[in-house]
This record gives sequence, C-alpha cells and structure tokens, in this order.
Amino acid sequence: MADDSPSAMVILCSLCNPRKPSISLAMPNSIATPAAVPIVITRMRRAALPLLFLLLGVIYASWVSRIPALRDSLQLDPAGLSLFLLGGGIGAVGSFPLAAWLVGHYGARRASWYAGLLLLIAIPCLALAPTLPLLMLAMLCLGVCSSCFNVAINALGAAAEQRAGRSIMSQLHAWFCVGTLSGALLGSAVAGMGITPLLHFSLIAACVAIPLRLCYRALPNDRPQYIAGTKHFALPHGPLIALGVVAFGGAIVEGSVADWSGVYMKDRLLAGDGVAPLAFAFFAGMMLLTRIIGDKLKEAFGARRVVAGGALTAGIGMLIALLVTQIPFAIAGFALTGVGVATIFPFIFSAAGRHGPTALAGVTTMGYTGGLIGPPLIGFLAHGFGLPAALSLVGVLCIAVALAASRARWLE
Repeated sequence: MADDSPSAMVILCSLCNPRKPSISLAMPNSIATPAAVPIVITRMRRAALPLLFLLLGVIYASWVSRIPALRDSLQLDPAGLSLFLLGGGIGAVGSFPLAAWLVGHYGARRASWYAGLLLLIAIPCLALAPTLPLLMLAMLCLGVCSSCFNVAINALGAAAEQRAGRSIMSQLHAWFCVGTLSGALLGSAVAGMGITPLLHFSLIAACVAIPLRLCYRALPNDRPQYIAGTKHFALPHGPLIALGVVAFGGAIVEGSVADWSGVYMKDRLLAGDGVAPLAFAFFAGMMLLTRIIGDKLKEAFGARRVVAGGALTAGIGMLIALLVTQIPFAIAGFALTGVGVATIFPFIFSAAGRHGPTALAGVTTMGYTGGLIGPPLIGFLAHGFGLPAALSLVGVLCIAVALAASRARWLE
C-alpha cells in the first residue's frame, strides 16, 4: 500500500515541483510567530501596572528628597516652606473632581497617560521658580498632575484586584515604595555630588517618559461608554466617611514624615545633605517590606486589625525619632513609622475601590485633604514652637488613626 502520511505527501509534492519551497519548512514559523505575540503582550500587561506605581514613587521621592535644597535656594523659613507645600496640597485636593472626571470619561488607562505626561513637565518647574509665589504655583501644578495620576493608577489597581478575586493592592503599593526608596536614595546620592535640582529633575522626567509610554501601550483599552448625566465625583457619605477619616489621618502622618524628616535631620541633628534624605529613604524602605507581606497580613488578621496596629506602631516610631539625639537611632525611628503606616492607603483604596471610581476619588479627596493640612500645619507650628514639638503631634495623631481604623467596618 502507498504511504499517505503527511510527511510522504510533502516529499512527493517537493519532488514533483522542485521550484516551490517545501511546506514542511514554512509550517513551524507560521505557527510559532502568532503564538509568541500574545505571550509578550500578556507579560507586558502584567508588568505595566506595577511599573506605573513604581514610576509615581520615583517622581514623588525625587522632589521630596530635594526639599532642603529648594528651601536653601530661596532662603525660606519654616513658614515660607509651609506655603510652598501648601500649594501642592491645594492642587491635589482641588483636582480630584477633575481626576474622577478623567477616569469616568476617558478610562483610567488614558487618564494615567495624560496626567503622567503633565507630571513630567511640572517637576522641573520646581527648580526653575525664582520666587516663593512662583514656587507655590509650580507646586500647585505638580499637585494637580500627581493626584490625577494617583487616582488613575489606583482605579486600575482596584479593577485588577476585582478581576484577580484576591487582595493585590498592598503589593501594588509596595512597588510605589520601591520607587520612593529608589528615588530617595538617588536623591541622596545626587545631592551629595552637588548636582542641581534642575538637572536632577530633568533627568528624572526624561528617563520616566519612555516606560510611561510603554505602560500606556501595554494596558488594555478601558474607555467607558458615555452615559449622559453620569456623576463622576461625590464626597464620601455613610460608611465611606470612616474610610475617609482614616485616609485623612494617614496622609498627615505620611506627608509630614516625607516633607519634614529631612529638614528635621538637617536642622535638629545636623545631618549633611547626603545623610538627611536617608530618614525618608528608610521610612520608604520599611513601607516597602511591610507592603510586600501586607496582603497576607490582611488575610490572616483582617484589614482593621492590621491598620489599627500599624498606626500604633507608627506612633512609637515617631516617639523614638524625636527623643533620640543620634542620627542612626532617629533614622530607625522614622523607619518604624514607615512600618506602621504602610498598610493604610493600600487597604483604604482597596475598600473604596470596590464601590467604584466615584467612591475611590471621594475617599482619596479626604486623604489628600490631610496631606494638604498636615505638612503646612507642621511648618507653622514649627515656626512658633519648634519642629520637634510640631512633629510630636504626628505621634498623637497615630493613636487617633488607630481608633478610627478599629471602627471602620468597610475596611474588611
């Protein structure tokens, strides 16, 4: 009997028509190439969301680590520095209706791209401002862009968490801590080398632009259908108020440490320009380590217990940082504070995100209102009573956050 197998037929066809290429050589490439493309796309999509959180952390830590240099360039006193920080808080809080509209109208993917581009343009403007009013204006623009970008990527994270069917928000915020730690260490290094804030910020903007574009292209299109009369923003109400109160207090603690720890290290403990940013770097580093295991802690003990216990731990850390006189022990105190506040925002955003982008934006507004009030308030109090006394209120606030978290039922 004749062999009718596919291999025999291919050989027979090639002998009868030698000018045509062999079919057996073409088949593997035609099958492998289309199969490889979805694998690459899937991997890029998985990496895009964590990378967006990382980029935000790098940008945030880059300008925070150079606050002492920006202050010295304009010779600002604590009250003037508070006004500078107040500009960013006003921009952040005032922009949340815009952020909610962008996410609701264009989708979180496109909103993160638009806000990210403007954020990269805004950060070098901080170093270009020759006067305090212009510095406040630049900071206001930075606050607007940063908050819009923040809401957009957290909306992406909440949607991804719902698709995954498990808690992943703490891990995403851990990537933010990777960015803040990297940015703080880089800021400490470039400050020690005498590099100007303008060159520093410009290089950061140029380096972040490429991965930002790659993330935008990798994420799937999520633009919602237009529905007339849809409400994209509302202040928290009902049980969401408890989440907003916890976010409010957590933002004050986190923002105060980020904005004032370097100044405290330099002015109170006489740390150098290269050492002062290490307080924030270790604060961010311990937040990173805690957030890596945060989702497992949530599953084991519940979100309320983790957040409440963490807030008490943050209070102890602030107490240590303010009582000691040695630089390493003060850094250790700020690091312990980072452990305590690490899970506040991931779990708050996760709980609010389950109720849609409007609830997420509303709770975030209350959180950033704390970020608006906290750091400038610390500055004004430092102007009258000294920075250690002002920062001691942050430790007291940690206790209040613990009490509020223990009553926030929607955290679970």
